[in-house]
Amino acid sequence: MASSALGVILAVLASLIITANVLVAIALLCLIQKSGSKGLYFVLNLAIADTVVGFTVVGLVVDEFSEPFYPPQIFCILRMAFVTSSSAASILSLILVACDRHLAIRKPFHYFQLVTGLRVGVRLMGLWLVAAIIGFLPVLTPCFQKVSTHGKCSFFGVFHPTYMLTVFCVGFFPALFLFIYLYCDMLKIASVHVQHIQEVEHAVLAGGCPPSHTTSDMKAMRTVAVLIGCFTLSWLPFFIASIVQTVCPECFPYKVIENYLWLLGLCNSLLNPLLYSYWQKDVRLQLSQLTAGVKRRVLLHLGRRFPGRGTKSLPTVSCLRLQD
Repeated sequence: MASSALGVILAVLASLIITANVLVAIALLCLIQKSGSKGLYFVLNLAIADTVVGFTVVGLVVDEFSEPFYPPQIFCILRMAFVTSSSAASILSLILVACDRHLAIRKPFHYFQLVTGLRVGVRLMGLWLVAAIIGFLPVLTPCFQKVSTHGKCSFFGVFHPTYMLTVFCVGFFPALFLFIYLYCDMLKIASVHVQHIQEVEHAVLAGGCPPSHTTSDMKAMRTVAVLIGCFTLSWLPFFIASIVQTVCPECFPYKVIENYLWLLGLCNSLLNPLLYSYWQKDVRLQLSQLTAGVKRRVLLHLGRRFPGRGTKSLPTVSCLRLQD
C-alpha cells in the first residue's frame, strides 16, 4: 500500500515536472529565435535537464508498481546512475545560470563579447560531461558499488558510502556555497546601483521628492531570497540526512530519505521552470503569447465544428501586454 502511494506521488510529480519544463523549453526556443540571446541557452539547458529528471522518475514509478521486483545489480546501478546524472545536470545548470546572470551584472558592457556561441556550447558540453561522470562513476569504478540488501533499486542499496560522501562533500556543498555567493553578490551590486541612482536623483532634483526605488530593491531581495531558499530547502535536507545515514546507518532510516527527502529534492525540478520563467519578463510574455495562440486555435476549431458559436469570442493576439 505504501509502495503504491509512493508510486502515485512519483507519477504525478514526474508528469508535472515534464509538462512544466517542456512548456518553458518551447517558450525559450521561440524567444531565442526572436532575440538571439546566448544567455537564454543556459536557462533552456536547465529546462532540458529537469525534463530528463522527470523521465528518470518515470522509470522509478514503474519499479514501484512492479513490486515485488528484484532486478539484476547492474540494472539498479545503471538506473540510479541515470537518476544521479540528471539531478547533477539540473544542479549544475542552476550554477551555470547563476554564473551567467552574475557576469551580466558584473560586466554589462563586455557581456556580449564574453558570452559567444562557442563559449556557451563548450560550457554546456562540459556540464553534461561532468554530470555523466558524477552519475556513472560507480559503473566505471566497481569499488563504489555494493551488494544490494533492499528489494528495490535505491541509492543506498547500490552506491558505496565512500561514493556518497565524495559526491555530497566535493560536489553539492561547494555548489551550494557558490550558488549563494553569486546571488548575494548580484544583490549587493544591484543595491549599489540603486544607491547611485538615488544619489543622482537627489542631486538633480535638489529640494524635491524624487521617486523612491525601495519597491524595486525589495523586489530584487525577495527574488534572490526565493531562488536561494527554494534551492537550499529542496536539496539540503536530503544531502545532510544522506551523509548522516552514510556515516551512521542506524542513526537515520534510509526509507525516510528515499521516500520523503528525495521527493523534496525532486520538487526543485518542478519549481525551477516556475521560478525562472516568472523571473524573466520576456519568458512570461512568450508563455502568454503561446497560451493565447493555443486558445485561438481551439476556438477556431470549435468554430468550424459549431458554426456561429466559437467564432464570436476569438481573442486578438496582436497587441498582447503582460502586467508585472
